[in-house]
Amino acid sequence: MSLLDLFRKKDNSASLAKDRLGVIIAAGRSAQNKPNFLPKMREEIIAVIAKYIPVDPDAVKVLMETHNGVDMLEIDIPLR
Repeated sequence: MSLLDLFRKKDNSASLAKDRLGVIIAAGRSAQNKPNFLPKMREEIIAVIAKYIPVDPDAVKVLMETHNGVDMLEIDIPLR
C-alpha cells in the first residue's frame, strides 16, 4: 500500500458520498410529489355520494399508491 492509495480511497468515499446524496435527494423529491389534493378530493367524493346514499364520512378512505410504475387511486366507502 503506497501513499497514493490513501488518496485514492478518498476518491472512492467521495463517490460513495455522492451516490448517497443522490439517493437522499431522490427520496426527498418523491416525498414532495405526494398528492396534496387527496383530502379535498375525499371531501368532494363524500359530498357527491351522500346526495344519493347515506355515507359515514369518517369511514371513507382515499389512498393513492404506485405499483410497478402505475399510479392507482383506491377509494373505500362503507355504506351504512
